[in-house]
Amino acid sequence: MAEKIRLQKLIADCGIASRRKAEQLIAEGKVRVNGRIAEIGDKVDPVNDKITVGSRKLLPQTSRKVYIMLHKPRGFVTTMDDELGRKCVAELVSNVEQRVFPVGRLDRDSEGLLLMTNDGDFANRISHPRSHVSKTYRVTVRQQVTEDMLAKLSEGLMIDGQMTLPADVNLITKEENRNVMQITLYEGRNRQIRKMCEELGLEVIRLKRTAVGNVKLGMLKPGDWRDLSDDELRSLMASAQISASRQRRAAKAAEKASYNKNQKNNKKKQGR
Repeated sequence: MAEKIRLQKLIADCGIASRRKAEQLIAEGKVRVNGRIAEIGDKVDPVNDKITVGSRKLLPQTSRKVYIMLHKPRGFVTTMDDELGRKCVAELVSNVEQRVFPVGRLDRDSEGLLLMTNDGDFANRISHPRSHVSKTYRVTVRQQVTEDMLAKLSEGLMIDGQMTLPADVNLITKEENRNVMQITLYEGRNRQIRKMCEELGLEVIRLKRTAVGNVKLGMLKPGDWRDLSDDELRSLMASAQISASRQRRAAKAAEKASYNKNQKNNKKKQGR
């Protein structure tokens, strides 16, 4: 018999929900253990107990941790099942020996590098907002990208009522109806690049994640996956160990950009 662990920790480790959300699901009576409605504080055997969260059955857990990279194609949602019947990434990793779940998200219309694992602690460390693990994207837009636009993308923009953190932005290709940028973000907000571009009147026609930290997608074909190497795993863990001073510098830069923008807007109003 495997060592028993707290039910909410197991649910979090399986990527179903955070521990806090798992506790809420348990309190609402939506979790069952061996057919019995679970209670806060229950401990379970992750290998032998039969656990369901709503209509979803948790598969038996093993001690072996798995860390993979998937090249997510466009048209797939980043979830293990979808109530609307859309194609989901679970279909692409059905031949992985262990049950894995996504680390973070890529929206349905985006493609590229998606990390997946069965290690909840690793997933939380990499995707937690405080980690600021960098993510690099190749962004194709229809309109011409000006130097002013590049500067604004780099310095930060106000989206959803909050300034974005400074980003690394480079123009790779400049053609009449096709401009390609490389953008590296140090935060992970919902549809952030699309919203940043929209703020500048740019229409994103293709968005591809090419790297997470120093781990690169490389030549992995769409729909394929591979195990992360030990060096790649160590690199990701090191990237997540961001210093408190760097966090303060990033927050201070964003605060300064917001202040400068407000000052500029106030001057415009006064000049009218």
